[in-house]
Amino acid sequence: MNILLINHYAGSLQHGMEYRPYYLGREWVRFGHQVVIATASISHLRLYSPLITGPITKETIDGIQYLWFQTSKYHGNNLGRAINIFSFVGILLRYSDWIAKSYSPDVVIASSTYPLDIIPASWIASKVNAKLVFEVHDLWPLHLIEVGGMSQKHPLVLLFQWAADYAYRNADHVVSILPNASEYMESRGMEKDKFVYVPNGIDIGEWQISQQNDLREHKRIIYQLQQKKLFLVGYAGAHGLSNALHTIIQAASRIQTQPIAFILIGEGPEKEKLQRSASELGLNNVLFLPPIPKSSIPALLNEMDALYIGLKKEPLFRYGVCPNKLMDYMMAAKPIIYAIEAGNDMVAENNCGISIPSEHPVALMCAIIKLINTPADERSEMGKRGKRYVLANHDYQLLAKKFLAPYSTKQIELSAYE
Repeated sequence: MNILLINHYAGSLQHGMEYRPYYLGREWVRFGHQVVIATASISHLRLYSPLITGPITKETIDGIQYLWFQTSKYHGNNLGRAINIFSFVGILLRYSDWIAKSYSPDVVIASSTYPLDIIPASWIASKVNAKLVFEVHDLWPLHLIEVGGMSQKHPLVLLFQWAADYAYRNADHVVSILPNASEYMESRGMEKDKFVYVPNGIDIGEWQISQQNDLREHKRIIYQLQQKKLFLVGYAGAHGLSNALHTIIQAASRIQTQPIAFILIGEGPEKEKLQRSASELGLNNVLFLPPIPKSSIPALLNEMDALYIGLKKEPLFRYGVCPNKLMDYMMAAKPIIYAIEAGNDMVAENNCGISIPSEHPVALMCAIIKLINTPADERSEMGKRGKRYVLANHDYQLLAKKFLAPYSTKQIELSAYE
């Protein structure tokens, strides 16, 4: 089967986020399918940009054919990003005949966070009588209205609503990482039986060959803290406003006399502000460390006693969340402090940590103290429950099979490439 996946921000292990298209595509290649990922040359999520040689640059990564479409540069979430979005959709439309003729896809997946790529995806699918799939990461334009504060009559909101509604009505299937999104989609015209829940996942192989070469300085600092018998609460990922890391700073200021250290690894627009706050409060129990390669994440998380994940309060989370970070945390088999208020809660459902209200420093402080007072063997079992769940339900090998199940002419055996 020939699969075309359109995702504006698709990355790879060598370029950086976003990883989901790469992991799914790699598994599909292993199943014997031909996979093409059409993506933009410029993305704010990637650590490294591809080398571009023209309007379309071809590159093969782990059997996946990447088509890098040259798009405009931008910085931040501003007009430049909007121009970048329209330039990507425009170039896809311009080359839609060429894509359809060159790759003759059987399945076309529109997978960007915004819904406009359904337009070129639908066009390409119609030319070759392919199945059309709409993959939803965020509920746009609801995200713009409820999180961004835009008016429902804003031209961009109206355009995105039209595109999303068109996708809900006309796609053969609608895939989403949001477990409770079906009800909203049905209210916008989607038939109930079109919905397929395919969450984020993990690559088991990465956890079996975790790299430690890039952790020398991190390990040195962590070892010093461990020698002091401190309880280490780790966070690894983006330092953005949505991650609610200010909660850690506020909690840390309340428990400076406790044998606890917070270790924050990563970069992001809020990092300097967080560092400044910690410095102004005179905190010596919060350490900021630089980001590390994804391949080193397992080894780093293994050094922690507990792991923190949080998000700002957003009404939009009533449709559920599925953070990539949570998959890694559960795979690390460590107790998780889950500070997210959403329509689902995998931590509570699997008893693999403590769930607390979002942006509540006192609740975070109490959760940490509760874990410290929990016997080590109970904490260990808590973490193992999370790992068992994620292995059984979030292996990308399983998710890739589930994603394509409606289109497979015969059942794909998981042993196909073992």
